[in-house]
Amino acid sequence: MNSSASPPTTFNGKLALLLAMAMFVLVVDTSIMNVSISAVVEDIDTTVSGLQGAIALEALVSAAFILMSSKVGDLIGRKRAYVIGLLCYAVGAIAMTLAQTLVPIIIFWALIGGLGASLLLPAMQSLIHGNFEGAAQARVYATVGAAAAIAAAVGPLIGGFITTFLSWRVAFLLEALIIAVVLSGIRLVHDVPYTGSRQIDAVGALLSVVGMGGIVIGILVWQEGGGPVGILLAVGAVGLGGLAYWLVRRSGQRKATLIDPGLFRSEIFRLGVTGQMLQQIALGGTMIVLPIYLQMVLDYNALQAGLSISPLSLSMFAVAMLAGKRAGRRRPATLILWGFLLLTVGLVVLVPLVPRADSGWWLLGPLIISGVGLGLLVSQLNNCTLSPISDERVSEAAGVNSAAGSFGLSFGLAFAGAIMLASLSLIFTNLTVSSDVIPSDEKQQVAEALEDDAQFLSNAALEELLVGQPEEIQEEIIRINTDARPIALQIALFVPIIAGVVGLLNGFRMRRLPDPVANRAGEGTLLG
Repeated sequence: MNSSASPPTTFNGKLALLLAMAMFVLVVDTSIMNVSISAVVEDIDTTVSGLQGAIALEALVSAAFILMSSKVGDLIGRKRAYVIGLLCYAVGAIAMTLAQTLVPIIIFWALIGGLGASLLLPAMQSLIHGNFEGAAQARVYATVGAAAAIAAAVGPLIGGFITTFLSWRVAFLLEALIIAVVLSGIRLVHDVPYTGSRQIDAVGALLSVVGMGGIVIGILVWQEGGGPVGILLAVGAVGLGGLAYWLVRRSGQRKATLIDPGLFRSEIFRLGVTGQMLQQIALGGTMIVLPIYLQMVLDYNALQAGLSISPLSLSMFAVAMLAGKRAGRRRPATLILWGFLLLTVGLVVLVPLVPRADSGWWLLGPLIISGVGLGLLVSQLNNCTLSPISDERVSEAAGVNSAAGSFGLSFGLAFAGAIMLASLSLIFTNLTVSSDVIPSDEKQQVAEALEDDAQFLSNAALEELLVGQPEEIQEEIIRINTDARPIALQIALFVPIIAGVVGLLNGFRMRRLPDPVANRAGEGTLLG
């Protein structure tokens, strides 16, 4: 697998395109899954909450293992890590084309695919550094970043179109074919040797997995309505606290650490990593609740859901490209502040519109506002975060930044989904108990049935479950279902809204700091 470490002297356009294709698949994967939720649930006879859990688990595994995988890539070779990451992603995509139950989706798409992403992201960063120089390197970073933005923009549309007119399985099969094309050009990649310490911080790696994993798994268990939620959350919190203590202690003893705690001495880096995590919490929370709302409440198919969400992703892409090229004399911190402000304003405007919306057109304005905010963030936040980091440490810093973003995404997906389901369950029960139509001796049974069997069912699907019930009971249960779901969505939207508000406060702190010196090394991580 090893080859010459010397980068080519001329720009290799084919290699740049293949790297961009790899990034495209990485980003488009979750978008396709989000807009295909209802189709997947129906085809494999599973639950919305179960599929939500798989989506959040995939992001969690990527976040929990990315720091460890970055070190693994150093030890086994960045090119080999890149290939293994792509193969893991291909396994996940192929499993999606064949899956008949939720179990293979969890094992192959979420777990193995998540591990693939954790290997792929840091390896790609190092390979770009090692295969291109100067202006060519900056050009490849721009190309790969553009591929990520395009994938985020068109992912819902591609997924919705293929799911509606062909099958969601075809979309994942196409992913596997793209990966095959990328791997066919692997001989063009020159490996990048690692010259640093080869010691392994096993304890730090374990604490990072336990910390991030405990928190998100705790939320997923809570979402499913059982298990030792408090214990899992406590284990996660202790794991993260233990990781911080361990890294500082090991660094003081001049021993190998999973990541260098000295990175966090830079305040702009600390605030940037925090902003990255908050941005991804907001994005993850928004992108899990809106597709569910559109498909289960408005009874949209995958294409209609993708079209309705596209103003968010398309405006994000357009503004990211425009702001990245024409920021001019505007301070990056100012653009980041405006990004969080517009993101939050757009989400806040959504809240009163949800109960009134009878089509996706109602969401157009707020989604464009939030998309503009996200576009400002992705155009500035990563490069601003990595600017104060020296070239020899940028790969490690980029791994930390990517881990924060992946953890934020998985947390947003899991927590917003859990809040939505928990709220729906509580509202179902309250509305059923207060009903004057449902007989008193049947209220508890109806409430439990709605909680267990009717989570996010469209009214048309719910009517099929109620065949044989008296007409007045059917109408009352449909009314309860209709009234409960928008309220649950409104409550869930406060997860990304709170993340946006905290990001806004974080942005004010960034503005008080002097602008960092620009460093091209950060330009390749457009979407974290």
